[in-house]
Amino acid sequence: MAPSPTPTTTSPSARRAPLAAARRPARAAGAALLPLVLLASGCGYLAGETGGGGADPGSAACEPYAQWQDIGGSVEMYGPIRDDEAERLRQAWQEFSDCTGIAIDYEGSGEFEAQIQVKVDGGNAPDIAIFPQPGLLARFVESGDALPLPDGAADLAREGWTEDWLSYVEHDGELYATPQASNVKSLVWYSPTVFEENGYEVPRTWDAMIDLSDTMAGDGLKPWCAGIESGEATGWPATDWLENAVLREHGPDVYDQWVEHEIPFDDPKIVESLERVDGILRNPDYVNGGHGGVKSIATTSQQDAGLPVNEGECGMYMMGSFYAANWPEDTDISEGGDIYAFNLPAIDEEVGTPIVGGGEFAAAFTDRPEVVAVQEYLATVGFADSRASLGRWFSAHRDADLELLENPIDRLSAELLRDPDVVFRWDGGDNMPAAVGSGTFWRGMTDWINGKGTEETLTYIEDSW
Repeated sequence: MAPSPTPTTTSPSARRAPLAAARRPARAAGAALLPLVLLASGCGYLAGETGGGGADPGSAACEPYAQWQDIGGSVEMYGPIRDDEAERLRQAWQEFSDCTGIAIDYEGSGEFEAQIQVKVDGGNAPDIAIFPQPGLLARFVESGDALPLPDGAADLAREGWTEDWLSYVEHDGELYATPQASNVKSLVWYSPTVFEENGYEVPRTWDAMIDLSDTMAGDGLKPWCAGIESGEATGWPATDWLENAVLREHGPDVYDQWVEHEIPFDDPKIVESLERVDGILRNPDYVNGGHGGVKSIATTSQQDAGLPVNEGECGMYMMGSFYAANWPEDTDISEGGDIYAFNLPAIDEEVGTPIVGGGEFAAAFTDRPEVVAVQEYLATVGFADSRASLGRWFSAHRDADLELLENPIDRLSAELLRDPDVVFRWDGGDNMPAAVGSGTFWRGMTDWINGKGTEETLTYIEDSW
């Protein structure tokens, strides 16, 4: 999924509140288990059939890792990253492993959210785990199983990421994890080609976006396409709409109060924001380009929903940065190409254009020297750049090299995240109790798309808290 602080951000202590509640599982679709075992071999390693050459610890290539040489040992890592992405992760730390002799045994699982609890409860916790939600990590912080970052890693984390990011893994003044991958969930996908051919301009305010939508509708083009079908997770894309509207309309303080249940889910401010979304998603003049009417949104998968933008059948589609992988391979994704994206525009000029997003955090359950070394390395811009250079990944690290990002949407997203004037907030549903965030919130928004009243929907969710 976005981030950065402004004078309107809430205090770090207020933003630590999400650590106190159980949260819902990640939205990623399941995939096959992919263990990757890196076996120490001198100063290098063997990685099954993937190969990997040893590096001379005295070579120039190993200079960045000098502080971790002569440590050796093996580190077990566990996370939700699988398949090709897991292979890229392995490649990203290959040189570190070669130069230090520290073997990293990574296992990726589609059942990470459930199995990490089983592993910890069974006394078989990994040395390091990659958490897709801060709330899930919070369980292990509160139980005392997860360990605070060692000083070196904590210093690197504070140098590399904004307080908006670190506040999600800060507890009683200590950091428990370092940010890893990032994503932005506030993007509106569109076709620069279609915009240029029709004289449309990228809107800079919400009102201008509505005016553009009216113009498109008048031209016979459905302005929006949408889809919230996602199997058992059906409804989550609609929650992103409401979260973005609340954050833009009422600011980060109200957003935090809503997510932390300091104000009710059906507070009048939230009602106001959902009615604003209603003007788009339940407007038959606006949706659902290429798919049908309003109710087709509930049966259209989020993967397929945006494709009509590329076919000239709808004008815009709001979906996260990760949607870049859904376009056909020959699609020109660029500012002047077939497809590009812009940040969902401002509702209130004083609030500006904050970002809803997400990502991953690396936390440890042990503190052996080799584990500390890997934690420190994962907190460096060197690791962020190494992983980014392999594609399909970007970091919110302040010093990350944006020139390494081949995908223009990754570059756009990373630029947004490191903008010091942009406020970042984690996906709200991910920081609500699981029964709400991945339960009644999803179901309620699905029922709302199918015609249930706005206040009735929000009250239903509030009553389930």
